[in-house]
Amino acid sequence: MAGRKVVDEAEARAILTRIARSRSDVRTWARANGLDGRSLNAWRNIVARKNRTPAPAKPRRRRREKSIQLVELVPREVVVSPTLARYAMRIGDAVVEFGDDARADTLRRVLEALRSC
Repeated sequence: MAGRKVVDEAEARAILTRIARSRSDVRTWARANGLDGRSLNAWRNIVARKNRTPAPAKPRRRRREKSIQLVELVPREVVVSPTLARYAMRIGDAVVEFGDDARADTLRRVLEALRSC
């Protein structure tokens, strides 16, 4: 059964210091002391991230951040017909699947949607 959660960063740092001195692992120490191991591990990751010193910044051009967009394709009409063959095209992380029964205008809309990403 999970124990209590770590309240804040100060408590997490104090607990992590005690764990380091005891030379025990986080999981065992948390169980023995009635703490939620997931909470303690999350705080351990946060503290570790904050303790990292960033490398000296190099002057560089600012990159334009890519925004994440959802492109929803809705069929105009549903046609049920047996498919003779299935095709799958991988484009980066995307996969486009279609059959011999795919219409040209449908494939054009899919490709336009992919191009916009």
